[in-house]
Amino acid sequence: MIRVVAVVSLLCLLALVLYLPSVHPAQRFLAQLRAEHETMSAFWGDAPASRILSRALSLQDSAREVTPVPSPSDAPSASAVDSAVAQEMTSLNRRLFGNAYFRSIDALVLLASYRLSTLLEWLPWLAAFCVAALVDGGVVRLTRSREFRHHDPEAFAAFSCLAIVAGCAAVVGFVIPVTLHPLSMPGVPLLMSLLLGRAFANFHHRA
Repeated sequence: MIRVVAVVSLLCLLALVLYLPSVHPAQRFLAQLRAEHETMSAFWGDAPASRILSRALSLQDSAREVTPVPSPSDAPSASAVDSAVAQEMTSLNRRLFGNAYFRSIDALVLLASYRLSTLLEWLPWLAAFCVAALVDGGVVRLTRSREFRHHDPEAFAAFSCLAIVAGCAAVVGFVIPVTLHPLSMPGVPLLMSLLLGRAFANFHHRA
């Protein structure tokens, strides 16, 4: 059951992430980013908001380094290949990766990086609660084992599936170009830690 939920959730997530750039231009994602930055400046202050934006740009640069999309700087020198072939390859790359769809993907990645950067800004405040929720699940599991009480595999499967769905929903929240409340970001690790803690409390290791 857990595998089925994971596969279906990931397929739906992939389809949605690839669908959004086809219906929203790059300007839509950039406008959403500007609106959220203004909201973060009012919520956090100018200095933290600038730190979030700087971290988001760094994350996008890191994503560009691992992307398979070639850049003009990666092209070989004219002495290595025929000039006509080099021009044709440059034109082909421009047609493939310079269209509106790929520009929208680039803007989507920037918006997701900004929201991920916002989540990272919250993590120092939430780390103690997340660790406590996971430790609580481990203590409950240990207590049940010492008392020879049976673990509930149905509860483990249910909480694990909910954690998978919540994780996929969080990724959708990172990329969808709609306005999110600033307090919605800290709800992601809180919910995930609670669900994983309950799943861990009901985990049964089969010999």
